[in-house]
Amino acid sequence: MTRPTAVHPRAVLFDRDGTLVVDVPYNGDPDRVEAMPTAAAALHLLRSHGIPTGVVTNQSGIGRGIVTPDDVARVNERVDELLGPFDTWCVCPHREDEDCACRKPRPGMLIQAARELGVVPGEVAYIGDIGSDMEAAVAAGVRGVMVPTAFTRLGEILDAPALAPDLLAAVTLLLGAADAIGDDADAGEDAGAVPPGDDREARA
Repeated sequence: MTRPTAVHPRAVLFDRDGTLVVDVPYNGDPDRVEAMPTAAAALHLLRSHGIPTGVVTNQSGIGRGIVTPDDVARVNERVDELLGPFDTWCVCPHREDEDCACRKPRPGMLIQAARELGVVPGEVAYIGDIGSDMEAAVAAGVRGVMVPTAFTRLGEILDAPALAPDLLAAVTLLLGAADAIGDDADAGEDAGAVPPGDDREARA
């Protein structure tokens, strides 16, 4: 487990699907939104420290014609109801083949979110569940923390700049008090390689 830093981030950004909420491929139904374990507690802890929060999410279902911008907006509103209010939202609607500047692992949305929150990227942390999240963090110059799920590839876990077993542990790590997590820090060790046929990155 990565050791804590004494420097608090001035803002913390989150991936949406698989990080803040259970990943439902190309979800356009607010009723299917379910918060990930410890998400509410993690966000409460950040807000109790006065740290702004935001969401940065690939939603290529829009570009693929599977969901509409309004569908995604309604899902985002439901996430905000459950876990918000977030101080900024950045959504990339593009397919991978559109070669945009915003789609993770490119850094565009992270840089935009930092700008909207009035901080520089070096003062920001980003929490996500897959390799493209961490690649975007590195490219943007923000601190990345991975919270793996059963669908995170083993290689991505090994390459992550920092790991935490859940969102509350990730936030506690960022706030410099990881020792307070206790034995729960071992809970992330069961995150393994992606099952055959998974298209986690393709559907983002």
